[in-house]
Amino acid sequence: MTALAVVLAALGACGYAVGARLQHAAVHATMDGGGLGLRNQALLVRNPRWLAGLAALGGGAVLHVCALGLAPLSVVQPIGVLALPLTVLLNLREQGYSRRDVNPSMALAVLAATGGLAVFVLLAAGSATPTPVGDDDQFTATQIVAVAVLLLGVVAVATRSKVRCVLFAAGCAVAYGYVSLMARAVAQQVGTWDLLAINLLSVLGIAVAMVAGGWLLQHAYASGPPDLVVACLTVIDPLVAVGLGIGLLGEADHVSGWVAAAEALCALVACAGVFALARHHPDNTEHRTSDRLDVDQPPTEVPAATAEHRTSPRPNGSSS
Repeated sequence: MTALAVVLAALGACGYAVGARLQHAAVHATMDGGGLGLRNQALLVRNPRWLAGLAALGGGAVLHVCALGLAPLSVVQPIGVLALPLTVLLNLREQGYSRRDVNPSMALAVLAATGGLAVFVLLAAGSATPTPVGDDDQFTATQIVAVAVLLLGVVAVATRSKVRCVLFAAGCAVAYGYVSLMARAVAQQVGTWDLLAINLLSVLGIAVAMVAGGWLLQHAYASGPPDLVVACLTVIDPLVAVGLGIGLLGEADHVSGWVAAAEALCALVACAGVFALARHHPDNTEHRTSDRLDVDQPPTEVPAATAEHRTSPRPNGSSS
């Protein structure tokens, strides 16, 4: 069963990578050089490429959930991090970059984000204590996440660099991390076989968070490369979910100080990898080089004789 779970999780990561690539391309084709306004957002739901990306993302999510049902979280969750390097490779191939365009800094950034998160998940899965998600915990998580998503969205709108992509993707990841917590609460209620005991507000919270996260995700695609978006989602989503579990549910009450310090260090390494990827991505490097050339290149001077010829009046009766 574990081998099958590994295969399913790997296929799910491929679905995430392909879905991100397809939706990113569809968003930019719909924008056609403009912004992602309401009209363009309405056109996306009729775009076959965007719908294919949605199907790939949904299929990846289903495969990942099936894998979680066959093997422990500590085995399955790190495999989902494969979506990041897969998306990087797909994006580089789509943009026509060669291996020489991938500088060592970008490779180290991907390695830091992927490895840092994988070790973090392994430590959290091996040391955390499962606890029930109460109604008060859900209400507190809703308040925290709502403020965080709103703040990230507002700051992203006011930003005009690749940081905007990171902020939009981070807002989406925070919303999806909240979905993980609420989905666990619903799963615990379903496990009692008392369907009437299911809190409908939890289901409503999941629906609202999915819609808000999806809206932020499309704006992240419109603001930056897909591999940067996937990096933010891959890193921040589980960090938020685990953070809510530790802070609200007390899942780390019995974790030793050394393990907690190691988890914090891994989280910092993973987040640093995301920001390094944003800085050293080939798209951003090209833009910085182009801007530097435009600034350093002196303005073209018109020769004096030509300027005099252009400005001097023609004598009457002269022919050109």
